[in-house]
Amino acid sequence: MTNNLPIQLNWKDPITGETRDPRLTPPIAFGREFVRMPPEYQGQRVTRMLLNHDEVSRFHALLEWQYNQLVVNDQGSVNGIYVNGQQLQHSVINSGDTLQIGPYIITVTYTIAATQPTNTPQVNNRPQISNSPQANIRGNSTIQFNPSTNLPDPSIPQPQQVTPLGSSFPPPIFQEQLVPVQGIHATGLPVDECEYLTVGGGLGSFIYVDLLRLSGVKTEKIITLGLDDQPYSRYKCLCLNSQIPLHERLRSNSDSCPDNIWGWPSYALREAWHDFIRGKVNNSAQYLWKVFAEPTFAETYTPRAGNVFDSIDRETKRIGWERMYRYGRVRAIRKTDDGRYCVAYSRGRGDHAFMVCRYLHLATGYPAIQFLPDLQAYREKYRDFKSVVNAYEDHNHVYQKLESQGGKVLIRGRGIVASRIIQRIYEARKKNPHITILHLMRSPKPQGNKFARAQRPVKNHFEFQPFNWPKACWGGDLRVMLEKASPDERQSLLAQWGGTTTADRIDWQNITEEGLSEGWYKIEFGKVTKVERDAQNRTITHIEEKGFGETTLDSDFIIDATGLDAKVEANPLLDDFVKHYHLPLNKMGRLEVANDFELLEMRNQKGKMYAAGAITLGGPYAAVDSFLGLQYCALRTVDALAKSRAPNLQRLNIFSSFGQWLKWALNQSPS
Repeated sequence: MTNNLPIQLNWKDPITGETRDPRLTPPIAFGREFVRMPPEYQGQRVTRMLLNHDEVSRFHALLEWQYNQLVVNDQGSVNGIYVNGQQLQHSVINSGDTLQIGPYIITVTYTIAATQPTNTPQVNNRPQISNSPQANIRGNSTIQFNPSTNLPDPSIPQPQQVTPLGSSFPPPIFQEQLVPVQGIHATGLPVDECEYLTVGGGLGSFIYVDLLRLSGVKTEKIITLGLDDQPYSRYKCLCLNSQIPLHERLRSNSDSCPDNIWGWPSYALREAWHDFIRGKVNNSAQYLWKVFAEPTFAETYTPRAGNVFDSIDRETKRIGWERMYRYGRVRAIRKTDDGRYCVAYSRGRGDHAFMVCRYLHLATGYPAIQFLPDLQAYREKYRDFKSVVNAYEDHNHVYQKLESQGGKVLIRGRGIVASRIIQRIYEARKKNPHITILHLMRSPKPQGNKFARAQRPVKNHFEFQPFNWPKACWGGDLRVMLEKASPDERQSLLAQWGGTTTADRIDWQNITEEGLSEGWYKIEFGKVTKVERDAQNRTITHIEEKGFGETTLDSDFIIDATGLDAKVEANPLLDDFVKHYHLPLNKMGRLEVANDFELLEMRNQKGKMYAAGAITLGGPYAAVDSFLGLQYCALRTVDALAKSRAPNLQRLNIFSSFGQWLKWALNQSPS
């Protein structure tokens, strides 16, 4: 072995969960500040890897070849380095070892020297995807939502163009920077106008529209475009598919009420009253105790899914949602020559129309489901959509077969969804004890993320936190800190606060402890190289395991519980107008928004465009895809509209707010 062989590094970004896998030649320096890492070492050019996190020192570690061995040396860092979960100052790195630097868990793999790495060009701070087949599989490994049914559909190619080749819609005038309104009418297609338009039609749109109605805007001034008349339809579908039935609890706070901007009465108080008047006094007291004592003396209260959906149903009727909603798949967004925006959308096959508005709100949600590339390759090779599934797809057949015949399940991912899948299989074992679980993780998790003096607990390689972000991110000092931070500081802060975590539920911890002690639940570590099918139609997962080389894991089913995808390029609509107007993206590859969530580059005279939800992660707010986060975004957006004297909109004050709360309590229309 020579001293100039390249190596493959692989890790998941602690904020987004996206995979990074550069192929580099040592020496490689790791640190938080580029200028503190040496450009050369012993006459060799050093590759400097920037890991933007406070747990990473300015110059943290150096990876180099020494006498035909790959060696890592701690450079006097504060938090040290971990090799395969063990803290060391100096260590030889073998192929397949994991190197942890701060929250970054990096798998190191030896490669052949046949092809030297090349620098990846970047545009707008986004690495450009290679045209090689492997790069395409890695970059496009997602499951798209069907534009007609709004359900996950693995048969849809990825991702589709907004305007397919040979299509005449949107028309050629959409190639212009400013689309002439006269030209839109000249197409002969239906053209409608409104003051306030929101695109998406999901929870982000609903919460924004709800606040517009509370602020005095009439229903005839508002239009929402989407694929479902129920704003929670996609969210409910994902909950049910990931085995959260209506009676189970969501990972959401008591006062995060999408139907009630005031957060009072909270879900805990509503549920406590519901049970109290039915004689369930102990249950009622338990809910209130949780809210009072959480999280130190009691588990955090979270609402039942069914109660949340019922409350939204009530509010949609109260504000007149059905009069504002229109079915439509949005195809393109353009500025108009009179200071407004034109949205081209399809109402069905061959049925197209336009909507022109002054104030445009984007709440498109997650455009796709992440799907591990090796599992995608398995599906494409064997056309097997039953044995290998994603947790967000409808996969109830897995549990039905397990309950009737038993079997072995391999789970990938260790976040909140994986915890719920384990609970569902635990319930299936009550009907058939001949069910076992293999939980495959890339590497051990020896310690949780740290911020200042706080550190998240870890047990059985699960990292625990009541919600997906620290609670102060919603309305406390962490929210203020992030809003004031620079783009680089925001990336670092989000890396420290975020990451893959699961809820700190005692029942989930007891399930894994019971499974480990009884032997039906087992944790494995390794990097997957490929997934195949054997002669008995069982899945065979090939992994590189530390100390054992390559080994295989057989199972009847594989469930991918790795999460959702919110990248701009995964959404054809966003990708189209970002490229058309050359919009900048933030450090996370999402839409760059101001503190009031406006897309400043899309301002068109008096016309303004705002965004909400996961497509803004990396901006001024951390918990953008939560109920309370969507409400905060709506508050900032509507407040900005009021300051700009948007028509028919009055900012809520203490008197009007109380009056609107009374109307909510009495279930009366806002206006």
